[in-house]
Amino acid sequence: MGDHCNSCGKLVWSSSRLIMVRTLAALLLTIHSQARSEAPALLQGAGAGVEDHLLHLDTTPVAAAASASCVLENADCKILELLQHNHGLRLSFLQENTSSAVAVSRDWGLIKHLQPAAVLHPTSVHEIAELIRAVASSSSTNLTIAAKGVGHSINGQSQADKGVVIEMSTMKGMMKVMPYGDEDCALPFVEASGGELWVDVLQATLKEGLAPNSWTDYLYLTVGGTLSNAGVSGQTFRHGPQISSVLQMEVVTGTGQIVTCSPSKQPELFFAVLGGLGQFGIITKARILLVPAPQKVRWIRAMYSDFEVFRRDQEMLISEMEDQLHTFDYVEGFVMMNNQDPTNGWKSVPFSPDADQAVSAMSSSTLPADPDAAAAAASSRVLYYLEAAVGYNLADVGPALEKRVEKMLAPLSFIRSLMFSTDVSYFKFLNRIHDLELSLRAQQLWDVPHPWLNIFVPASSITTFDSLVFQQLVPVEYGGPILVYPLNRNKWDRRTAAVVPDEEVFYLVAFLRNALPSGPGLQSMLDANARILRVCEDLNGKHYLPRYTEEEQWKRHFGSEKWTAFVQHKHMFDPHAILAPGQNIFPRNQNPLDQLLLHSSA
Repeated sequence: MGDHCNSCGKLVWSSSRLIMVRTLAALLLTIHSQARSEAPALLQGAGAGVEDHLLHLDTTPVAAAASASCVLENADCKILELLQHNHGLRLSFLQENTSSAVAVSRDWGLIKHLQPAAVLHPTSVHEIAELIRAVASSSSTNLTIAAKGVGHSINGQSQADKGVVIEMSTMKGMMKVMPYGDEDCALPFVEASGGELWVDVLQATLKEGLAPNSWTDYLYLTVGGTLSNAGVSGQTFRHGPQISSVLQMEVVTGTGQIVTCSPSKQPELFFAVLGGLGQFGIITKARILLVPAPQKVRWIRAMYSDFEVFRRDQEMLISEMEDQLHTFDYVEGFVMMNNQDPTNGWKSVPFSPDADQAVSAMSSSTLPADPDAAAAAASSRVLYYLEAAVGYNLADVGPALEKRVEKMLAPLSFIRSLMFSTDVSYFKFLNRIHDLELSLRAQQLWDVPHPWLNIFVPASSITTFDSLVFQQLVPVEYGGPILVYPLNRNKWDRRTAAVVPDEEVFYLVAFLRNALPSGPGLQSMLDANARILRVCEDLNGKHYLPRYTEEEQWKRHFGSEKWTAFVQHKHMFDPHAILAPGQNIFPRNQNPLDQLLLHSSA
């Protein structure tokens, strides 16, 4: 797919070139130190280094005045002040515990609050590169840099404690939709900035009757944010995660290089960045493959009381079939308590607002008409919902469409009287979570802590996981919807940095908990997450959207081979460990290879 696109860009420096540059930098530093005895007293105590040569130090009163608002050490302040004054970067300095500092230190999880010292509001990729180059070239700073879209991370991954946060949202609105490709790429694509929201990408591409083929459930996330992880939803079983649809990217590495990369040009950087947790570069632009978009969607929910039957049906739906016309385009599932509680019961996964009748039916206490099914549903403490969808165009409406849907549903063993469906626009279906968001915002229940846990569980262990986790949770422990649905391993490119179980089929399990004022405390929910994660790891599962606190945990997460490649890529593309400090993987100013060599010799 990517081989159809010819991309160009600056060469990524090899390790030998990096050594040469470091040697040159040391030489410049020596020359500079000899000249410092003749410099003004202001420079003598400033901790100035090579950055003075690179940034042309200016000590005018404007630069001096800026230091009054900088809470960092003198050398760190000087770097940022020079960028602000001499280079016109829109850097805002933050005072600790002020409202602006608190706001930028928040993320979706509302669990960790790491306050940066400054925020960059870039207007171009060159400003991002200038900031990174200035920090990377300085021998006297411990500054770190984090790119932040909408801050939808859970554990502070988009934060930089006493560092610089780059607000990627200021580079929105630079989208380009190419329905026929261009001279470099014969495939239809959309080119969007890393700070662009996926909902805006969808709206722009639908005007051409096109859309990306893989999504996340929530669209108010940024392109750079999801591509740095994977981007998973109900289409992933067929099309792979969002990172599988990327044709080309523009990336600013941890050395400040602006590199255009693709599967055929600079592939090592390309695949390292995809799913790379922001460790190797900041995605400033991405080309995403487009496919024809359906006009409408038949959206179906069906209930099960037996997990084994539910699991078997889900895996059948995602299996590779020759007749793609008679398979669903989207498959997900939910776990819920057998009650009507809006937090953990049937109502915790509301249907489309356009389907009032279906919602009413799902929320009623009416049991299945079939006596056996009724008894099973009534006695089951936990219920499972299959959610499936198929796209179609208005010209397809009629008996043929109904027969097509009936044929897809016929082999399934759900409770027949507890199946509901509705027809909505393609945009409405993909943006379905937004209505729930508006409802929760109106109730002041959106901006609460979200101790979410996302994991991948091998299919061979999912039944055990059900008995150890789903069946053991008490109602108050749910705290929100629980997603469970299978994915195909062969749709994930092994060259990317994303980590998944080594089985052909594995399940995404997402505990989307909300720490509500009336529910259990935040710490108890975090403790429950830790217990569930241990079960997952004992079953050879993996943590999706991970954040560990110890290096050994990261090594176990990646596995020996992938961890070695991850460390080597960090050395190549961000040797000073400047980027994405919130992930807590690499210490600042420690050569990543030193860690690898230390442990290999131990």
